[in-house]
Amino acid sequence: MIDMIEKEGPFISEEEAAQYDRQIRLWGLDAQKRFASINCSPDSQRQLNIKNNFLSVKELTMLDHEQVSEDSCRAQFLIPVTAQGKNRAQASLERAQNLNPMVKVHADSDRIEEKPDDFFLGFEAVCLTGCSKDLMVRIDQLCSQHNIKVFCGHVYGYYGYMFCNLGQEHNYIEEKPKIVKPTGNSDGPDAKKAKIDPNETIVMKKTTSFCTLKEALGVDWTGEKAKARLKKTPVEYFMLHVLLKFRTDKGRDPDPQTFTEDGKVLIQIRDDVLGAVGVGTDLLGEDFTSFCFSEMSPVCAVVGGVLGQEVVKAISQRDPPHRNFFFFDGRKGSGVVDYFGP
Repeated sequence: MIDMIEKEGPFISEEEAAQYDRQIRLWGLDAQKRFASINCSPDSQRQLNIKNNFLSVKELTMLDHEQVSEDSCRAQFLIPVTAQGKNRAQASLERAQNLNPMVKVHADSDRIEEKPDDFFLGFEAVCLTGCSKDLMVRIDQLCSQHNIKVFCGHVYGYYGYMFCNLGQEHNYIEEKPKIVKPTGNSDGPDAKKAKIDPNETIVMKKTTSFCTLKEALGVDWTGEKAKARLKKTPVEYFMLHVLLKFRTDKGRDPDPQTFTEDGKVLIQIRDDVLGAVGVGTDLLGEDFTSFCFSEMSPVCAVVGGVLGQEVVKAISQRDPPHRNFFFFDGRKGSGVVDYFGP
């Protein structure tokens, strides 16, 4: 195995080593040391939970100003059924803390829109769910300037997405099986073929870069290269534009209780958004409005799992990160990773 020298992290006690034995065996001691110094902030206690955040980080802040409803009480496993009417972050605190007593968990009931810039500078990673486009762009640009990792995600009915920005220079390691080259003295047809040694791996150090959310959402589709790429572009990318514009205009997501009215608004927004960027409206058929209402638990499980996985990969600096969008279509049961930006 080719090893690499990692920057020395914080000391891990015997108690922590016992608590995180599984994680240490999974991604190594150096990666766990990095987790031991991480302060992470998921902003909203919706169905889109990131349970992995509670497993290994040093400190975590849950920020949510909304109150517990009957729907959120049923969908959020951190919230007791008796907590209706209470603040969601406060109601989630006890069970979140019980997931790992070694993690310092805080509950903050303020509105994220009212938080000053300095608030976000105290974190290593910020996870935004169910936020408006303007808010996500603002926080992402702020965090990018201070080398803070940003993750965004949400679920709309059968559809969900995840976006991450790990900065201009994200270093990580990728472990691959070692390929044994054939020797010149061997005979037979198999002698010329390279073989994989299952007992030995090579650890490779790699670097990749990310763009901001503003750049990823601001692609110019009028150029020839962009037009040629349209056929390969996930339709969910344009659907996200429509749904983010709906939230900007209405201050909420599409509501099943106003299904007919909201469906008509979505079609109008689709026409406006796609027309403004020079994309034909037929790219996003009208039937999409039938499948983007509510937060469906199975879709939340998939998207939340991917989002949590990417947080773990980014902090541990192991394995290639998703760069930079992940889109999931619950109707097809499949997801796709694609990069948008300069």
